[in-house]
Parts: sequence; C-alpha cells; structure tokens
Amino acid sequence: MKIRGPDEFSKKLNDLAKKAEELDGQHTVGLNELLTPSFVSKHTRFANADDLSEASGFKVESQEDFEAIPDAEWDQFIRSVSSFSSWQEMLQAATEEWAAKKLGF
Repeated sequence: MKIRGPDEFSKKLNDLAKKAEELDGQHTVGLNELLTPSFVSKHTRFANADDLSEASGFKVESQEDFEAIPDAEWDQFIRSVSSFSSWQEMLQAATEEWAAKKLGF
C-alpha cells in the first residue's frame, strides 16, 4: 500500500478504524464465506469446499449432516488433505484471512 502525504495517511487510518469497529464483537459467518475457493485451493489439493467435503467420504448435504460427523474423524481427514493439524486450526486460519480481507489487507 502506497500512501502519499499526511492527508491520505489520515484517510486510510480512519478507514481502517471504521472497518475494525465493524468487526468488533461477535459475528456469524457462514462456512462458504470462510472456506472460499481461494482459501481451500491454497491450503488443500481441492478447488473448493464442495470438493473438499465430497472427498471426505461423509454425507454432507445439510448442517445436521456436518454436525453428525465425529470430530476425531473429521480432524483426521483435515490433517490428511491440508496443512492443518485439525479442523479448528483450519477454521481459525480461515477466520483470520476473512478478517484481514474485511480490514482491507
């Protein structure tokens, strides 16, 4: 990011503060917003979250289906296809990337 002069710096700083304020507190963010094709393809061998889910061998057609998958088995799958040691670690990284994008980084 290139900034020219104090006025532009002040404007960028105010914009960043506004975006940070919007992120304050709790948010409900869908998996499709977190597990973007860009994120999934960067961290796994799959092009998107649908391909990832399909390769898992678990039936995932609804939120209930996903919640029914045993945590240990899902973690094992995530370890085997990604650079993450657990599903929680993958979600954390996806959340951090989502927040960084919201802040304009």
